[in-house]
Amino acid sequence: MKIQFCAAILLGCLAHTAFAQTVGGNPDLNGVWQVLNTANYDLEPHHARAAMALRPGPYGPVPAKEVVALGAVGAVPAGLGVVEGGKIPYKPEALAKKLENQKHWLERDPEIKCYLPGVPRATYMPHPFQIFHSEQALLFVYEYAGATRNILFKDPGPAPVDSWMGQSVGRWEGSTLVVDVTAQNDQTWFDRSGNFHSDQLRVTERYTPTSPNTMRYEATITDPETFTRPWKISMTLYRRVGDDARLQQFKCVEFVEELLYGHLRKEPLK
Repeated sequence: MKIQFCAAILLGCLAHTAFAQTVGGNPDLNGVWQVLNTANYDLEPHHARAAMALRPGPYGPVPAKEVVALGAVGAVPAGLGVVEGGKIPYKPEALAKKLENQKHWLERDPEIKCYLPGVPRATYMPHPFQIFHSEQALLFVYEYAGATRNILFKDPGPAPVDSWMGQSVGRWEGSTLVVDVTAQNDQTWFDRSGNFHSDQLRVTERYTPTSPNTMRYEATITDPETFTRPWKISMTLYRRVGDDARLQQFKCVEFVEELLYGHLRKEPLK
């Protein structure tokens, strides 16, 4: 009983500390954040396998010839999944397209081509992101591809055009930052497993501090053209601490020039 009482006091202190630092009366979200999961491989539960791209082998699937030389580096680690209920509720025709995307992952995944990741994928890629937070403004900066998001607190109405990262409008509900993301184009994926959406996508994000250096992230996905109903993902974000808690540059556009345009050389490389 005494141990349980002490544990309750400790948890209460941690919860209090999580909200002790504030900006304008709201939780201070400043810092470099990162996930520790395998959602970027596949949002749904998945087992470890030899590669994202496979081909039939004599005794079962083996890595496709384009990635076989990567060995264990190109393998897929297992994941428990982050989708509430386990499965994404695709419409039948959309599920067929998802499976086709997965089969043609090497050719179609926008991450391979260094396209901007969109929301929510930007949150759980294997790269950190930084939140800059003041009383007047909130800015998300992502290491991957130099992506950015300005969180507006006054709704300007519908965005004039769709874009890779969409339009983000935020509000506070108690200690939770809620962000509605609209006007994203249909070119981004949710992960490396071909999970996709249409240009009707709407994402409602919720960022809730749970301790001084952790935050619960939830995103509700609505896309009536692709899914039978709204569905939700959730995970923990971790604030990086120490001298290395800073973003590096990973502006990968130049890294994929050979992949995208190498065949246009007067004398293509062999």
